[in-house]
This record gives sequence, C-alpha cells and structure tokens, in this order.
Amino acid sequence: MIQVYGIKNCDSVKKAVKFFKNNNLEYILFDFKTQDLPCEKISSWLEKTEIKTLFNARSTTFRNLKLKELNLNEKDQEKWLCKENLLIKRPVVEYDDKLIIGFNQENYQRSFL
Repeated sequence: MIQVYGIKNCDSVKKAVKFFKNNNLEYILFDFKTQDLPCEKISSWLEKTEIKTLFNARSTTFRNLKLKELNLNEKDQEKWLCKENLLIKRPVVEYDDKLIIGFNQENYQRSFL
C-alpha cells in the first residue's frame, strides 16, 4: 500500500493524489493537520534521506516561526520537524520500504508504473 504524508490543501500533495487516482493506485493519506506524526517516523525517514531533503526551509511555517534567524543545525532541524510537522517537505510517499519526497511526474511514473 502506498502511504502519502502531507496536507490535503497542499498543491504538491494534490498532484500526487491525482496521479495515484488517475493510475488506479491505492493509497492512504496521512494528514499533518489532523494527525500527529510520531518523531520515530521522522527518524526512520532520515535513515533513508538527508535532512536537507526532508526539511522545508522555503515553507510559510519556516518563515512564520522565524527559523532562519536561528541558523539551525541538522539536529535542531530534526527536533523542529518533530515539533512542527508542517516543516516537512510534502508529500512524503512511502511504499515497498522506499521513500519519495516531493512531487515529480517523471519520477512517479518511473517508480509506480
């Protein structure tokens, strides 16, 4: 089963969900706004990808929290991801012990079709 993590109103998440629907691929959406993501999940993702890929320093949440001023190191970024799930780059897609972050049409076609 494909597990999609993000928020329903995020454009990238919408594109991913549309891709799965259009290709008749079953998925489950984990919504950061209605569900709390355990820090253990973030740690498991960081075993498969780098923090700079997962941490969205271009997000509205990043700007609103004024995190740029804190000059966060990787450990601090991980702690913030645990406290504020909206700092996670979206969508995060898990399937077959793999992880895809963000939406890229060509990458999705290679990975899922």
